[in-house]
Amino acid sequence: MKILVAGGTGFIGSHTCVALLEAGHEVVIADDLSNSSIAVADRIAQIAGKDIAFYKVDVTVEKAVEEIFDAHRLDGVIHFAGFKAVGESVSKPLDYYRNNLDSTMTLARLCISRNVSRFVFSSSCTVYGENIVPFNEDMDLMPTSNPYGETKAVSERILMDTARAFPNFSVSLLRYFNPIGAHESGLIGEAPSGTPNNLMPYITAVAKGKLEILSIFGDDYPTVDGTGVRDYIHVVDLAQGHVAALDRLKPGVHVYNLGTGRGTSVLQLLSAFKEANGIEVPYRVVGRRPGDIAESYADAKKAERELGWTAKRSIVDMCRDAWRFEKINF
Repeated sequence: MKILVAGGTGFIGSHTCVALLEAGHEVVIADDLSNSSIAVADRIAQIAGKDIAFYKVDVTVEKAVEEIFDAHRLDGVIHFAGFKAVGESVSKPLDYYRNNLDSTMTLARLCISRNVSRFVFSSSCTVYGENIVPFNEDMDLMPTSNPYGETKAVSERILMDTARAFPNFSVSLLRYFNPIGAHESGLIGEAPSGTPNNLMPYITAVAKGKLEILSIFGDDYPTVDGTGVRDYIHVVDLAQGHVAALDRLKPGVHVYNLGTGRGTSVLQLLSAFKEANGIEVPYRVVGRRPGDIAESYADAKKAERELGWTAKRSIVDMCRDAWRFEKINF
């Protein structure tokens, strides 16, 4: 199949492009490079040994995206083109609502008008809010703690309503947890523009001496050691989950958690980083971050049952691969 990957040079998008190419699909990337680099497109092609088509496009601009649909006979879309920082969404809610909802509506509208029947959406565990862990796909959505989570929940509803109105439009909503790690080649990984918003690039930046110290946002949560607990998943496992969802997509709307089913605290992650790389990362505890919750981890049995997918790589693997990418590239 020929697949448009919106946000395809980003962290998860780039690894998914590699996984798609390795599975025999063709890839067309649309990305405005607001949080990535054009060099990533070349590295994707280098890893896979295959050509890709790249368009520097803001996917909220319908006319620009329409030209891509007209230039290619697409079979499906994977949508990663959203802003993704929980804390930033609290301070910039209008930016998040505009970008994340407009991009979803633009891509869905063009799929309907061009008879592109497969749509895989990059959703998030944040839609579960403060439900009881482990989160499962049948829970009511409670994303009231931050605008980022709200945009994911509303995008899901938009796609569900669209699929009900157009039965040939098949949707997979992938609610995943905390991707870290990097491709084993060290050529692609998490490389945010500016100060990192996610934990692992912050850890690797401190480990390399680019930043002085890691800030841990709160140590008074009701968790194993007081720090936040998350379901960390290797980004390559996550990418392969997207390919499985695309390949096995059936008519209707299908929701899957992509996670390991295990929670790891911030301090446990630092311990795993030391085990993997022999480096102790200095840290300080600061106040809680707006919008954060104590625990978030998946019940991933449905993805295993219906997609034949499970996360295979360990937390130590994730730390080792993330550090390799940092050492090679920065």
